[in-house]
Amino acid sequence: MSRINWVTFLLAWVAGFCDTATFIAGDSIFSAHVTGNFIVFAAQVVSDSHTVESWVKVLTFPVFVMAVMTGGWLAERSPGKYKLLFIEGLVLTISGIMALVSPLLKTIDQNLLSYVIVMIAVFGMGLQNAFGKLFAKETHGPTTMMTGNVTQASLDLGRLIWNWGTGDGTVWSSFKKQLVVIGGFLAGCLLGAVLAKWIGLSAIVIPGLATVVCYVVKRNPNA
Repeated sequence: MSRINWVTFLLAWVAGFCDTATFIAGDSIFSAHVTGNFIVFAAQVVSDSHTVESWVKVLTFPVFVMAVMTGGWLAERSPGKYKLLFIEGLVLTISGIMALVSPLLKTIDQNLLSYVIVMIAVFGMGLQNAFGKLFAKETHGPTTMMTGNVTQASLDLGRLIWNWGTGDGTVWSSFKKQLVVIGGFLAGCLLGAVLAKWIGLSAIVIPGLATVVCYVVKRNPNA
């Protein structure tokens, strides 16, 4: 697998993992594409499950905005573009470690601590969104939301079917790139769901460490 394929797959995997993990173990909160939280919030408002805690989902938006702004600021002052991924990895790892030790912090309200952990994960994914926007050529497409990638893959698939046998290598290449992104996200969703169900938010340690590894490998010219 080429380096750009590897980075694309890994980052999509991280996003799918974190998004699913926080949704399952973090009170149905999306960490990668926070606009989805508006829908969950609105649905809870009109249902019997509406509580004051539902408003926490709205807070993901300013946290996300702050993270993207921070990512832009760091990118302008960092000697390497992949330093942003290193910081994201540290943020996600801290989030997972906090979840791991949270049962020991009996003097702190566990619900409040859970929301803090989720918000830290949201901040980390905001950094990844900033990376994808600032350095779009480093991946095959957006790694944190799949609508655009699925749309492009569908267009490519349509062209391949309607023009079967013409040997359009450009379309086939584009289609394979989209499969790398979508496949990585789906794999992350599946593993994130299993581990979040099993060990809760502490599972976020795994994508955090994976992002740090991505940074280390990418900055190594011999990797």
